[in-house]
Amino acid sequence: MQHIINRFISYVTIDTESDPNSETTPSTKKQWDLANKLVEELKTIGLSDVSIDENAYIMATLPSNVNHDVPVIGFVSHFDTSPDFTGANVKPQIISNYDGKDIILNAEEDIILSPDYFDDLLLYKGQTLITTDGTTLLGADDKAGITEIITAMEYLINHPEIKHGKIRIGFTPDEEIGRGAHKFDVDKFGADWAYTMDGSQVGELEYENFNAAGAKIKVKGKIVHPGYAKGKMINSMYYASEFITILPRLETPECTEGYEGFFHLHNIEGDVEETTLEYIIRDHDKDKFEARKALLEKVVFDLNTKYESEVFKIEIKDQYFNMKEKVEPVMHIVDIAEEAMKAVGVTPLIKAIRGGTDGSQLSYMGLPCPNIFAGGHNFHGRYEYVPVESMQKAVEVICKIAELTAIEK
Repeated sequence: MQHIINRFISYVTIDTESDPNSETTPSTKKQWDLANKLVEELKTIGLSDVSIDENAYIMATLPSNVNHDVPVIGFVSHFDTSPDFTGANVKPQIISNYDGKDIILNAEEDIILSPDYFDDLLLYKGQTLITTDGTTLLGADDKAGITEIITAMEYLINHPEIKHGKIRIGFTPDEEIGRGAHKFDVDKFGADWAYTMDGSQVGELEYENFNAAGAKIKVKGKIVHPGYAKGKMINSMYYASEFITILPRLETPECTEGYEGFFHLHNIEGDVEETTLEYIIRDHDKDKFEARKALLEKVVFDLNTKYESEVFKIEIKDQYFNMKEKVEPVMHIVDIAEEAMKAVGVTPLIKAIRGGTDGSQLSYMGLPCPNIFAGGHNFHGRYEYVPVESMQKAVEVICKIAELTAIEK
């Protein structure tokens, strides 16, 4: 257990926050710090064909140790962390033999991780948890996945009695800002299929995800001295608030679950002269997804008509699509993962992702890529934690998938 803890902590204490406003790949220079460390570690444990390209995409190979033909499989994770919350100066805390009670993350700031609010904690009584100190995110999304893949490869190298085919691994930058697969060289990777180790709760196995788009609405106003503004000033912030209230209030992340889609207003910047609203649009159903985008455009049209002016302008960009369409024709790859989980004592939780992974884009690039749990909870914030036992089980699942794939038919 200590080996996996040490490896994980060595990764999360390196700041790799990505930046959606950057045009470079990776979007932040600090992502190179972990990327270069990973390259050296992959070489040290004995993988071959270790490479890193000019955009920090890392690939490596564990050669086959069987003589018969075996599909080439891959495992993929990302090393950036979300810009939603700071990933600088992460100070992990180790909670041994968790007792099911409140965990004080930060006494000075009265920050508490409580099972009264986060009831999933009670699944892990008696286990070892790694938490934050309440001032940063942890980075289990997805440094837990990286930890598990490298640990599994190391285990397979040290246990040649476990038979497996050729395995490719890939680590990507900028997944958290929707670009993780943009410059991934699928042909170079050369796998028949792959798995992202980027899920949450132990047992999660996912081959459906949201269709996703981003929308930016710019609202133009007109600044005039407030003492002489009657009939002249146009306050863009008031107009923007009207736009916000027109959208269905209950179709937001905090009011939806399962297959329910949403509009998520995640950023507002503005003054009298101009206000910008930034939304993400999500739905598993393609028709409903298109209807959501159309609704935003209709609201803009209707408001511009109401005010007889081009006050509102909208730009919508698709981000990724539901991988279900690409995975269902090769469902045996999901079946193998499900069988592997059961073989190591994990109950599979097959459900749709309320989000996306590199795998959604990779599936549309010709690399079918379901998603497997990495073990963490409460991603992208100060309450993030990961049970070490979940990471250990993920390592076992990876090894068992490799073994099952290599069975001669």
